[in-house]
Formats: sequence, C-alpha cells, structure tokens
Amino acid sequence: MDSTQQKRNPAYLPIADYGVIGNLHTVALVSREGSIDYLPFTRFDSPTLFAALLDKEKGGSFQICPADDNIRIKQLYLPDTAILLTRFLSETGMAELTDYMPVKNKEEGCALVRTLHCIRGKLTFNLKCAPRFDYGREAPAIEQESTTSVLLSNPVCQLSVRLRSNTAMEVREDGVYTTFELQEGEQATFVMEAVEDRDAVSRPVRFFQEELLQQTMTFWEEWVNQTTYKGRWQSTIRRSAITLKLLTSYRYGSTVAAATFGLPEEIGGERNWDYRYTWVRDSAFSMYAFLRLGFRDEAQAFINWIIDRCKELDHAGNLRLVYRVDGTDSLEEESLEHLEGYRGSQPVRIGNAAATQYQLDIFGELIDTVYLYNRYDNSITFEFWQELREIIDYVSDNWQREGHGIWEVRSGEQEFLHSKLMCWVALDRGIRIARDRSFPAPKEKWRKVRNEIYEDIYYNFWNEDKQAFTQARGSDVIDASALLIPIVRLLSPYEKRWQSTLKAIEEELSADTLIYRYRTTAGAKDGLEGEEGTFSLCSFWYIENLAKAGQVTKARLYFEKMLGYANHLGLFSEMIALNGEQVGNFPQAFTHLALISAALQLDYMLDNGVQ
Repeated sequence: MDSTQQKRNPAYLPIADYGVIGNLHTVALVSREGSIDYLPFTRFDSPTLFAALLDKEKGGSFQICPADDNIRIKQLYLPDTAILLTRFLSETGMAELTDYMPVKNKEEGCALVRTLHCIRGKLTFNLKCAPRFDYGREAPAIEQESTTSVLLSNPVCQLSVRLRSNTAMEVREDGVYTTFELQEGEQATFVMEAVEDRDAVSRPVRFFQEELLQQTMTFWEEWVNQTTYKGRWQSTIRRSAITLKLLTSYRYGSTVAAATFGLPEEIGGERNWDYRYTWVRDSAFSMYAFLRLGFRDEAQAFINWIIDRCKELDHAGNLRLVYRVDGTDSLEEESLEHLEGYRGSQPVRIGNAAATQYQLDIFGELIDTVYLYNRYDNSITFEFWQELREIIDYVSDNWQREGHGIWEVRSGEQEFLHSKLMCWVALDRGIRIARDRSFPAPKEKWRKVRNEIYEDIYYNFWNEDKQAFTQARGSDVIDASALLIPIVRLLSPYEKRWQSTLKAIEEELSADTLIYRYRTTAGAKDGLEGEEGTFSLCSFWYIENLAKAGQVTKARLYFEKMLGYANHLGLFSEMIALNGEQVGNFPQAFTHLALISAALQLDYMLDNGVQ
C-alpha cells in the first residue's frame, strides 16, 4: 500500500500504520515513516526503551527519515520473514530502510539493526535516536565513545545500550543525531545492542548489515516452510503464522496476547489494557493454530510451559488465567500517569488486574488444547495426565461457580454461558483423552456431569423472548462468545436453536462482516465507561460459523472483506472501529489465530464441494 506524504504529521499516526519486527523475546513497532515508536527492552513485558506511540513527547523514539518532505513511502515485509522494508521514493532518489532483530536463543545480547541502502540517485536523511528508559520515566546518560559509537545508560534501570554505525553521529542533550547523504549504492547501518559487559568486543557493523541479516532471513524462511498448509490463502496464512511466532517466547514457549499495552479500544476512552502477558486461553487457541498448520515444536514448547505451571499448583483451582512469559504471576496493575496516552487516551496501564479474577473457562481451553495435541502427537505422559485429571475433577465439582468470563468484565461475577460451555469442553475432552490413551479416570462421574452441563446450557441459557442463547443465566444480552457453541461441537450448526442464535447475533451485533462482542447500549454491563470497536476475533468466529453451516459463498465473501480491514502488511489489532480504523492492542494473537481457523474451515468446505 502506498502513502504520499506531503508534510509528515507530528501527531500520532494511525495504529495501522505500523509494522512489527522481533527476535522472539520482544518486539518493536516501526512506522511507515521509518520511526521505531515502541520497543520493550529486552522482553515482551519489560519496560519500554521507546514508547512515542503512547506519548509523542516523553515516550522516546528512534527516527530515520528523509530530509525532503515530498516523499512517497511504501512498506512491505521480505517474503516469508519478519524483516521489514520501508521504501522512500522521490524525483531525486530511492532508498530502502531494512529493519530487523536477530533471533537468538536468549534475551541477553538483544539487538536492533537498521540499514539504509540508496538504490537510485541520492537522498539526505535525518536520524534522531532518543531512548527513554522505564516507560519514559528515565532519560539516558549519553556517552560518546567515538564518532561512530555512543553508550546510552540509566543507573536506576540498570540498563545500557550501545548505538553503533558506519556513519558519524553527534551527541546532544536529549539524544543522538546525524544528518547524512547517501549516493546510489551507498549504505548506512545503525546497530543498537544491549550491553552486558561494556568492555566486551562486539561484532563489526558490517556483520549485522550482511551476514546476520542473511542468517535471520534464512531462519524465518526455514521456519515458515515447515507449514503443512496448502490452501487458498497462502500468503495471508503465512503472515498470520509469522505474527503468532513473533508473539511467542523462544525461551519459554509461551505466547503473549498482543505486542503492546495501552492502545485504546476507543480513542479517548479508558479501555486501555496491557496485553504483553500469557493468557492460558489465548495461548491454548494459538497452539491449536500452530498444530493445524503443522508447527509441532511450538505446541510442544507450550505444553512444556503448561506442565511447569501445573507442577507448581498446590490445588487445581489455583491455575491462573494469565502469567508473565516466564510463568511468574506478579501482574499488579498500575497507571502511568506521566504518559498522555495514544491520542490522549488515558489511563495508560501496565500490569493487568484480570490476573486476580476467577474465570472457569480457562480449564476447558487448556484441556481442549491438550486433547488436540494428543491427537496429533499421542505423547502426553501419565505424569502429566495425573495433573490434568485433578483439573478435570476440579471442573466437575465447580462448574456452577460464577466468574468474570472470557471478556474479563469488571462489573462482578456471573454464570456466563461461555464459562459453562468450556466446562463442558473440559469434561468432554478429558473423557476422550482417557479413552484414547486408556488412562485411569472417573469417567462415569465425568460423563454424568458433562450431561448435566449440556442440559443446563440447552435449557437454562436459552432466552425464549430473544430466541437465542444469551450471555449469562437469566440474561437477555446477546454475546458473540456464543459463536463458539458449534466450533467446540456442543451443538450442530444446523440445530434450530443455534440457527436462531446466529440470526440474533447478526441482528444485534453485526455491521456487515464486523461483529461486536456485546453492546453496552443494549444492556450489557462490563463495569467500564464508553464504547469499543467491533471485535475482529468474533468476526472470524462468525465467518467460521457461516462456513460450518454451509453458507460458504457468504462466508468466503465476508472473509475477503475482513482481510480488507488488515493493514498494509496484513496485520490486525484487537478491534476495528466503525470508521474502519484499527483500535486496541496491536498486533493481536487472538485475531490472527481466528483468521487461520476460519480459513481452514473455508478450505475444508470448498475442497469438499460445498458452495
């Protein structure tokens, strides 16, 4: 996608104007104008080094841009990689900015590499590197080591980074600057690295510019080529798979819900959360997507991470719904009052108070993932089964409890439909695992409870006036989480009550292919002020349901329409506003995995001649 910039806007760019790069420990967002405006360093949930996305004045950024304002800009990924190219084109010249982060097996040695290559004519560029440590609270001490090397550090944060180049740089009070001209064929490279030992000898800049770039390219190409997907949306699915991989920890095997924190679900509103953590629910769905695409190593790594969490439990009910990537559970929520927020959207929160909520559904998503993993690999151990058996037993004894539900409402606990549905899944899949592997289990007890939950959902969550399954027991609120009913196979997509529910969702929650998860204007209460955008995850669930119900032509049309809401790089945030703007944290794993699932269902139906 092109964008002609007559004068670059100093205000906030749209969220969709960013690409993501990463090293499987953290990620950076690169704007279409060549500025890195977001980077937690050196882990997904670390304090930021750059956060201009959340405060253009105080957050810090790493800008490389042409001196000429009359520039046409294009941005794209090198095919099948997480290496990002930003092209600057004008009458006087053309240049490419290549941004990437080398993939390593540990967080230490974290590096960011930026190379400008002049392809035609000549262009002049301005560089400003102004990191702000600890979420913009701490300015760096800046020490010029040579004309091409600068050390930036902060004793409070106990973090140092070194910026090196093959181009001379100048230290000023607030950062590192340079202006330089590139002629055709010339290159300028800038390498920012975490410093563990300031006296250690680093690789020369040319190594990052050439050899390490090639190694990183090879890593991504070899990884994505492991996929077994041969369907109709090859490039889309590969980009979504790479995005999920970027959000998955190399070291721990856990997946964060999204790259960012604080990006608003409503511009100017208070619905601004920190998604840089591992939700059991989101990660379980991500592993489903990896498994379906043939990425077994990622599924095994997540299973190992879950095994470790289960071993830590003194009681099955103490499984947390969200952890840090390393499995610790200290996520105290706080507001960063010194940051103005994206386009003035406050508060900017880090941590997440949802970590203290009770949510029954996570057990079902976890057991379903283990069931699918065992089907593909048949390798879960009896030792692990004993841990899982305690969890399933816990669900069988506690399925009637109230909780905060999949949407983590802050208006109090209820008996949510989705929670009951996933309790049914936990028991159903537990019975199937025990059967398939001949594991000892109280199967008769589980079958009895599973049937009780089924009938409870069918009779007590049905609203006769709405002619639909509603959000909670006794509720008249339509909720898009009901779209999972056929997906997890509680009901057939041709069941009369389900078809009526789907119609109610279309009437109350849809705007063409866009689906709200619920509407506060229609009586839903979540304990927060304001509205939010449509939920892209739910849109893809809706499309998958259409396909399952045989409405394949409509499903395919809506799928293509949804792909049109992706940004120029094929990335999705959490939500889409009715003006088409991407809002919420970005990019979001849930959206991309639901996209993959919908595409797989469409492929299956089309391959079997269903139109």
